[in-house]
Amino acid sequence: MNTEEVELLSDSKYRNYVAAVDKALKNFEYSSEWADLISALGKLNKVLQNNAKYQVVPKKLTIGKRLAQCLHPALPSGVHRKALETYEIIFKIIGPKRLAKDLFLYSSGLFPLLSNAAMSVKPVLLGLYETYYLPLGKTLKPGLQGLLTGVLPGLEEGSEYYDRTNTLLEKVAAAVEQSAFYSALWGSILTSPAVRLPWGVLCSAAPQSQALHGGPALRHGQRH
Repeated sequence: MNTEEVELLSDSKYRNYVAAVDKALKNFEYSSEWADLISALGKLNKVLQNNAKYQVVPKKLTIGKRLAQCLHPALPSGVHRKALETYEIIFKIIGPKRLAKDLFLYSSGLFPLLSNAAMSVKPVLLGLYETYYLPLGKTLKPGLQGLLTGVLPGLEEGSEYYDRTNTLLEKVAAAVEQSAFYSALWGSILTSPAVRLPWGVLCSAAPQSQALHGGPALRHGQRH
């Protein structure tokens, strides 16, 4: 518990908020079917929205853990979409500075999702990255390799989200500086075999010297 949260505990309404979050989180413990998870997420969302004036979300470690569990690839897309709704509620509440501080807490569930996501889930996930991650700018650097590993599968040849993913990567490169971007990109390619094929697709469509030597933009990799 950080200093800010300790200070808020002197507020009786915030203490009620903590108790309500605790109660909402208990529902996950009793979930035995995917429909139970959607219900539990809905109750948590309601508590968060009713207390949106507080930028400090209580029990964030447990919330982050539960959300990551709800994005497990074995679960249906309905659970994934509901969990992404929760992420968006939280990101709106906490703002960019707190998101940057808690980047790993919330990203551990999000980053692996795109490669396993249903078609109805992918645009929602990309929207979260576009709306809440891009504005983080250079503060995104600590999680950059994880983000790229998570986003590169969207470059799969024939994917209807190829262009949108490519544009997102261009904007990330501009936001964090290209040297940091390409360093993280090569780290992702070296450590994650799953991203090598989509990166190869991009390279094959780009002038080779630019693709392999950190060219000025990924735009050259767009298909024509």
